[in-house]
Amino acid sequence: MIWCVEDDNGILETELYALTSTGFEAKGFPDGACFWEALQVQRPSLVLLDVMLPGTDGVTLLRRMKGDPAFRDIPVIMATAKGTEYDKIQSLDLGADDYLVKPFGLMEMVSRVRAVLRRCTADGGQSVLTLGGLTLDPDAHTVTVDGARLELTFKEFELLRLFLTHPGRAFAREELFVRVWGDGYQGETRTLDMHIRTLRQKLGQYGSCIETVRGVGYRLEGK
Repeated sequence: MIWCVEDDNGILETELYALTSTGFEAKGFPDGACFWEALQVQRPSLVLLDVMLPGTDGVTLLRRMKGDPAFRDIPVIMATAKGTEYDKIQSLDLGADDYLVKPFGLMEMVSRVRAVLRRCTADGGQSVLTLGGLTLDPDAHTVTVDGARLELTFKEFELLRLFLTHPGRAFAREELFVRVWGDGYQGETRTLDMHIRTLRQKLGQYGSCIETVRGVGYRLEGK
């Protein structure tokens, strides 16, 4: 999923059309506030981020993303106005993966999106997540406790990865459903509780680290 953050509706619609017509899934945001809110519950494959936005500008959003361990590895292409060399340099220094100078051609945009995605995929895998003797390897899709391999279901694995990526953070039940089951999930709400219960059992001594936050949801605390 490619996210485009652009306040000019005409440009935004054109970007989305170019991406979807070349095989990508794409979603648009008119400002930084909408984008940042959505980022808390979903994760894009790449962000095409305009520098000049109402409210919070693109450079500030980029700085926030790269300063947050949960978002810093999301590839970002900045869109800058012609002649603003400082914006380009600042964006690259802050961790942007590439930039486009307005007005840019749509095929150039699609080409750069593809190039950045290829480069980021080839750069290497995700970091191994740990909590004491508990280890989750996202690339190998394995979980071990004190060296012993655990057999987790896909949803259990994704829940644990989310908790380990954000230790100490309380996740609302609704957010967990969106991030692990997806927007279109129509099943029973107790499904989450059942998965948490079995995950706790499988984690053994580390199961107690997954705490129930009354009236909210769940969080992972260190052991």
